Amino acid sequence: MGMRPILGVYAGLLLCVAAGQAHHSFSAEFDPSQRLVFDGVVTKIEWENPHVYFYADVKNKEGKVTNWAFEAAGPNSLARLGWDRKSLRVGDHVTVVAYPARGGAPVASARSVVMSDGHKVSAGSALDGGPGL
Repeated sequence: MGMRPILGVYAGLLLCVAAGQAHHSFSAEFDPSQRLVFDGVVTKIEWENPHVYFYADVKNKEGKVTNWAFEAAGPNSLARLGWDRKSLRVGDHVTVVAYPARGGAPVASARSVVMSDGHKVSAGSALDGGPGL
């Protein structure tokens, strides 16, 4: 067997590793200098890998409502932080500390959530490279 097939396999592996690391680049997708607080009502929850997403209608100072997508850690990480599939329900009022996406889309990386019953839980993983809580 020649060197070309072996080099091709190594190149493919390097691309896979680079793609996996790019997925976890917090500061490339979100702005760590803008820590924002959102108050809203949960409209949808997606409990899937690699991240859990929940959506909330958030009203701005002028009264305009925008549906924000909040990225949280993955299901296993959230379970270790005390979450389960019943932690959030559509219709719950939440307060979310999050970092908005670069570019102005209504997407943010959630770091902590105050649930409707008043208790605060972490939503971010220490492994994602994002800012602390």
